[in-house]
Amino acid sequence: MADKKPHDEHSHEEEMRKKHLMLDPLPRGKMNEMVMEAMLEKPTWKFWVVFLVLSFIVAYCLFYKWYVLITKGQGEAGVMRPDYWGIFLVNTVFWIGISHAGTFISAILRVFKAEFRRPFTRIAELMTTFGLVQAGFSVLMHMGRTWLFYWLIPYPNQRMLWPNLHSPLTWDLLAITTYLLSSTMYLFLPLIPDVAMARDRSTGWRKKFYRVLALGFRGTEGEWRHLHNAMNIFAFAIIPVMFSVHTIVSWDFAAATRPGWSSTIYGPYFIVGALHSGMGAAAVVLAVVQGTMKNMKYFVRGEHFDAIGKLMLIISMSWAYFYFNDYIVQWYGGDKWTRIMLHFHEAGPLGWMWFTMLIVNIAIPWAVLWNAKWRSNPWIISVVGIGINVGMWFERYLIVPVSVAINRMPFTWRLYQPGIEVPMGIGTLALFILLYMMASKLIPFIPVWEVQEGQLAHEFKKFGRETVVSVSELE
Repeated sequence: MADKKPHDEHSHEEEMRKKHLMLDPLPRGKMNEMVMEAMLEKPTWKFWVVFLVLSFIVAYCLFYKWYVLITKGQGEAGVMRPDYWGIFLVNTVFWIGISHAGTFISAILRVFKAEFRRPFTRIAELMTTFGLVQAGFSVLMHMGRTWLFYWLIPYPNQRMLWPNLHSPLTWDLLAITTYLLSSTMYLFLPLIPDVAMARDRSTGWRKKFYRVLALGFRGTEGEWRHLHNAMNIFAFAIIPVMFSVHTIVSWDFAAATRPGWSSTIYGPYFIVGALHSGMGAAAVVLAVVQGTMKNMKYFVRGEHFDAIGKLMLIISMSWAYFYFNDYIVQWYGGDKWTRIMLHFHEAGPLGWMWFTMLIVNIAIPWAVLWNAKWRSNPWIISVVGIGINVGMWFERYLIVPVSVAINRMPFTWRLYQPGIEVPMGIGTLALFILLYMMASKLIPFIPVWEVQEGQLAHEFKKFGRETVVSVSELE
């Protein structure tokens, strides 16, 4: 019996190491080699097939169709009275929502010192930048005369003409550009030590490329101190930017007097909806990265999907609260036009979309994510994440073109029939995936220094007969 307890403690520690990345350290050189190997691994034929297919979709569905839209005019799209807002603005709201996952995972969880975030913060930060690129494209597509985009910029000129600050497009431009610039800088800061590591382990054009990105970083004590200070400042600064951006997007609708839109709860409701779709997308991207890139199973484990699944479940409950809070108030206290619009959502030609939204956004996450074994499975949680994103896209579709169809002049009612917007929307999705594929071969997807820092802070300690995990505060 005396020999059994040390053996049990040892097996318990081994089990904990298998489950938790922070308790399973490898030599620093080995981890650096694993990340570089995943990045520099020669692409397989499957990679090139997917890459070429996505490139074709982007070239044809996005850029060629955009050229057709510009040359032939907005008549190619399905927008006309009363539906002047269509899929382009649905995609704008959707992609800005997707981008919120990066800031939530990297900034908010960093501030709260959630250790599980360490290996996948960069994957989430890339989602923010790439998602905002698609949102910007969607706004420019909606404009029609894209070459006049500078009309949206509030700049002084000799004729004393200013852009119309009452226009939601101007609000969106300010929100997207502010968020894109701040999130790109926030992506770049923690990337510096990793590209410095890649610089020291590469040759040729890559070495020159990483030398420029590394900004001469050598890992001195002063450089680390400045980097941590800058990241802490950005983490606290970008959180209010994240909240304000999607609040501004919600004002595109809440500030209007159309039935069903004039709601004071739209601000927090849109933010929670953005996190809902963003966390679902993060789960999908994480599962794909773990399943397709070499050595990723060491860095991305079941514990990370389990943590994301818990967040998805909490956010799903929050989204359900805000959705029905807004719905009940509109249904009970709104005017007759608002009630007609709500009835149209449920019983109209697109009622199937409304019920699907509730099933994939509420019913399925609640049924699946309560189970630790299920939410730790990358493919189960990625299927739930895909469903959530489909549901959130349907929700934005119901808010924008379907709701716009119901106004106070019934003789103008018309069901929105999308046209060229559909392939162009598919093109933005293909570009989003394509940017990820390109980034996987150019920059380290895993922030190695953050993982190593977390592993240094975690250790087993004995208190009497108990072995517990201790987390030190690193300065």
